Amino acid sequence: MRDLRKKALLESGKTMSRKARTREVSNFGSTNQSPLSSSANSRPGSRAPSRYASEDEDTEDEDVNDSLTNSVIHSDDGEDVITDWTDRLKDCISEILDRKRSSVHGRESYMAAYVHLTRHHFADTIIESHLYELIPALLKSIRSGRNTEEKVAALKALTMTMLSTQSDGIYDQVFSSLKSASESSDEEIVKVEAINTMTVATMFGGGMEAAAEDLMDFLLEIIESDGHHIEAGDNGPVVSTALTCWGFLASHLDDLQSQSEQAIEAFTEQLDSTDVDVQIAAGTNVALIFEVNKKEFKAEPFQPYDLQYNQHQLVQRMTELAKESSKAVSKRDRRQLHARFASIVTSLESGKGPGYSKAGRVARESDRGGARVFDAEKVFSEFGYRETIRDQNMSLTIDSWSLSIRVAFLKKVLGGGFLTHWSDNPTVQESFDTA
Repeated sequence: MRDLRKKALLESGKTMSRKARTREVSNFGSTNQSPLSSSANSRPGSRAPSRYASEDEDTEDEDVNDSLTNSVIHSDDGEDVITDWTDRLKDCISEILDRKRSSVHGRESYMAAYVHLTRHHFADTIIESHLYELIPALLKSIRSGRNTEEKVAALKALTMTMLSTQSDGIYDQVFSSLKSASESSDEEIVKVEAINTMTVATMFGGGMEAAAEDLMDFLLEIIESDGHHIEAGDNGPVVSTALTCWGFLASHLDDLQSQSEQAIEAFTEQLDSTDVDVQIAAGTNVALIFEVNKKEFKAEPFQPYDLQYNQHQLVQRMTELAKESSKAVSKRDRRQLHARFASIVTSLESGKGPGYSKAGRVARESDRGGARVFDAEKVFSEFGYRETIRDQNMSLTIDSWSLSIRVAFLKKVLGGGFLTHWSDNPTVQESFDTA
């Protein structure tokens, strides 16, 4: 069994009744007033800001505030009653499993609360004790949810369940239902989340390398058809998600030779997309393919190195994107294009990873007569890799496209809980260590 590090529980205390907690959580998502979003109910200092803050975090579920984590509730007799996140999570699981008494709105609320709590806490032991009941309940909402919100909440909850437990038996249970959701749903957001969840199931739910390659082929069909393969024609978010997930899966493979030629052709075509996210994801995948293939070539120096595509032409097209000046592209999107494609061009030309800076300074100095002066022979030192993620005492320099892609994908999936899982979840740590 894996030697998982267990996250210490928050300070416990007297808890409110289950009925009262149920009443409070069921108010999640109200457009008028929700006890969960009331700052008056938030326990001061219930979390360290640096633990949940990230400049790139996805905040779509952040309307569930700290009262979902630890809260102080004022009871009728004036006594303060403290509840902690473990009780909240157990109640969410109980309500998700009790479908006979639940309403559509109730299931949406509890699954959204479940996602928030499992993002911001590493809850492997709690989830594992309910795993074989939880998976079928979430699949039922994914297959036959009454509305889009329920399906999306169930997909995200399944994603967090797999990331928290890494059970080898989940992939076979869920994959066919997830693929069906991506193909049959009429809603863009369901397709997007289903693709993300399929990717997590393949990498963290027990899928083997062959399963990863099969999913990459499926994603490539979506990319080549501009989304038409799953009835999402010319849908930017769906195509960009397929590209991002293809890159995440590919970053875990040691050899991309068999996929390279067809993939490069598809990604090159997507460089002309009108969607900036599609262009960036396609360019990033091109950089990854060159990185992986060059590493493979260095490992086998006597094998001919022939990528079967025009690198000069690719660099020329990407250089144009790095200088994109069309007024049809917003300033924000132009900045993103310039930064990413400048990095990709540097990578293709010099074999460096993302964010490498050729700018620098004179490195050699000496002391003469008490004053610091430059040596006659000056040595220029490049700044090098500038992209870093930090959390308290941890720091990680992103020096490869493989690592960059993994960080970006897990940031997207984990949202504001990214730093928590980086610190406490061995699954996430291993993903970064092996990049």
